[in-house]
Amino acid sequence: MAKGLCSWAWLRKPYYIQARFSYMRMKYFFFSWLAVFIGSWVVYVQYSSYTELCRGHDCKSVICDKYRKGIIDGSACSSLCDKETLYLAKCLSTKPNNQVYTGNWGDLEGVVKCQMEEIVRFDLGAEMEPRKEAILFDKPTKGTSVEKFKEMVLSHLKAKVGDQANLMDLVSLIISVADGNKDGHISLPEAKSTWALLQLNEFLLMIILQDKEHTPKLLGFCGDLYVMEKVQYTSLYGVKIPWLIELFIPSGLRRSMDQWFTPSWPRKAKISIGLLEFVEDVFHGTFGNFLMCDMSANNFGYNEKHDLKMVDMRKIVPEVSFKDFIRDRHCDTDDDCVYGSDCRTTCDQTKKRCTTEVGQPNLAKACQSLKDYLLRGAPSEIHEELEKQLYSCIALKGTADQMEMEHSLILNNLKTLLWKKISHTKDS
Repeated sequence: MAKGLCSWAWLRKPYYIQARFSYMRMKYFFFSWLAVFIGSWVVYVQYSSYTELCRGHDCKSVICDKYRKGIIDGSACSSLCDKETLYLAKCLSTKPNNQVYTGNWGDLEGVVKCQMEEIVRFDLGAEMEPRKEAILFDKPTKGTSVEKFKEMVLSHLKAKVGDQANLMDLVSLIISVADGNKDGHISLPEAKSTWALLQLNEFLLMIILQDKEHTPKLLGFCGDLYVMEKVQYTSLYGVKIPWLIELFIPSGLRRSMDQWFTPSWPRKAKISIGLLEFVEDVFHGTFGNFLMCDMSANNFGYNEKHDLKMVDMRKIVPEVSFKDFIRDRHCDTDDDCVYGSDCRTTCDQTKKRCTTEVGQPNLAKACQSLKDYLLRGAPSEIHEELEKQLYSCIALKGTADQMEMEHSLILNNLKTLLWKKISHTKDS
């Protein structure tokens, strides 16, 4: 009997091994198929996202077609379209309508920006800037004199930054930039390019702040495509993580990780002083007040000397333009009265319209962005005072006009505290 059972076990063993082998093979096949499927899906999503976001070829084609037809001209046109010494490299676009690429122009490294497509209507989630088909390079028209063009520019600036006594100085700056080939004359194609560029907040701000340390330099333009100085480090803090991994990281841990990957504290202090100085530059500057409507870390960068450099200024808008944009806009709650992520007004519930006064000044928003950045790793002897000053800064409310003295006092106190701590170090 025992011998029979033993024989039966030996007969069943090959079947058991064969069944287990088949199960393992099916399991291997399933997981291999699953890996291929997920990999293919990721590649497809990435490719679709890239082709939608990165349309530099289309942008160049439109610009160069207009240039070759004699419609537009500018300091970068020949290099982009004829000599091809200016070419687009890595795509940095985050929106299809705003094409952003690193660019090489001979020995220069820069960032190339180009507008695409028309905005059907303006809303608070959209840009406050028209795109290419809305401009069409149709102004100024043939026969327009230089004097008439200057009048057009002056009228536009009055609407954009407000009627000020010194606007003719800004007109002169713009006319000097418009002369792309520096021959002392403004051609109609150069004027068309300049007019298109003047619709863009960032271009206007680069001209207004062209002599300021923290503003990237304008290197050239063609149509409404322009080339600006490249910033070496393109985010105030943070680390880039593949999006698939980022989906599984809790937001609290993600914020902590951002603060881990930062320069040493003295260098962070120097960068922060630069941001405070930039706030001064746009606060009641030579040509009016500008509102910083997106204080995201990736809008601020710095160079190898840890001097702050602006990376993206498209959401820094003239206060006059902002008020015209948001005035009498229908709303149900305060959340309907937001531009960018940081320019917020209130909703007048009796009229169901947005008011025009921004709740927080630029300085308060800058301090909010710098709070965790500066307090992490701050020397113990100034930590308490630094925290106190930052929270006083964040608490600023109302318009800058209403509290100009308090605004200046807090800003200067913060700069002084930081500078005293790092002035004797090599990082200063």
